Amino acid sequence: MQTSIAKPNLPSRENTCQNMANKMMITQSMLLLRHTKSPKPTTKLWFPYHNQGLHLSRPLSSTRAASRSQQSRNSSTTTGHNHQQPAAKGRPVRDLRGKVAIVTGAGSQGDDIGNGRATSILLAEDGASVICVDKQFAPAKRTVSMIDDMGANPLPNVHHVPRRGNAIAIEADVTSERDCKRIVEKAISSFGRLDILVNVVGIIGAKGTAVDVDVSEWAKGLEINVTSMMLMARFAIPAMMRNERSDNQPVCGSIVNIGSVAGLRGGTPHLFYPTSKGAVVNMTRAMAAHHGPDGIRVNCVCPGMLFTPMMYGAGNMSSEKREARRKRSLLGTEGNAWDCASAIRFLAGDESRWITGAILTVDAGATAAVSLPSTN
Repeated sequence: MQTSIAKPNLPSRENTCQNMANKMMITQSMLLLRHTKSPKPTTKLWFPYHNQGLHLSRPLSSTRAASRSQQSRNSSTTTGHNHQQPAAKGRPVRDLRGKVAIVTGAGSQGDDIGNGRATSILLAEDGASVICVDKQFAPAKRTVSMIDDMGANPLPNVHHVPRRGNAIAIEADVTSERDCKRIVEKAISSFGRLDILVNVVGIIGAKGTAVDVDVSEWAKGLEINVTSMMLMARFAIPAMMRNERSDNQPVCGSIVNIGSVAGLRGGTPHLFYPTSKGAVVNMTRAMAAHHGPDGIRVNCVCPGMLFTPMMYGAGNMSSEKREARRKRSLLGTEGNAWDCASAIRFLAGDESRWITGAILTVDAGATAAVSLPSTN
């Protein structure tokens, strides 16, 4: 006796295909409606060979997006900065309005233009408020007068531009720790902040070699050319660190030390000057490493054989010596204090916001190559 087994009532092949098609249409409609009303953020998944431009995009769930957003906020709260964003955004602008600068060695004899005076004028020209420091009050005051007169009664070799920044003069000895502290306190009490320090003070110093140099003159010279810069930085850096930092402005201070090409290469007749300026060069690098994490940039300008009051003031610059100095540069031209000051202004401002620990020579290429004999 055979047993009859009932067969299940299965849909036909045509019905099965139609049902699957209907389900796919419904699913696509729901997805289209969902992405139209509330699109989900996407993230790119980069492969190890992403340099070839290969990537995938996938929806990022709202839970994960919220989690990452919270992590970003936590990071910003902990460190004071959102490190997932670029450190500096947008194009830097050469504008020092609202900035406060201290320039040591800001005076010069009479109406002469030395490195410190030229620097003070250019910083004020770009809008900075400048504290002009000199060991003698009268030369510093004359620099302030030049800044006040800028635009109304332009001096020779000074462009006719409207004055943008204010300036005050202060008499101080930068080899004195007490005076250095007083200078910074004056900047804060007068203008409420400090953004820029330019250490210009320097002397030719003791003459002679190691065999015959005067030891007391050597020690005093190091106080002026090297120790003074350290003392000014000691009080300036804490004041700069009080300035607000943000993703758009991660830097809160800029220090520019004045060295010399003599500190980069040998060959000078006296031991002291290249030794002291070489110390300034490496002190700059050390300071940049120490205070970069605090948002302080530290750079050095090394002038070459500029024709400045420091060179011709003693009255021993003959026309023959001046011409020989000019010919030692690759450009075969003579520079002056404005050339040095322009480099300082660049390093002081935001256009150099990604530069620290740099040694910038202003020497018409004199240190770039060994002079070759003429082929004429």
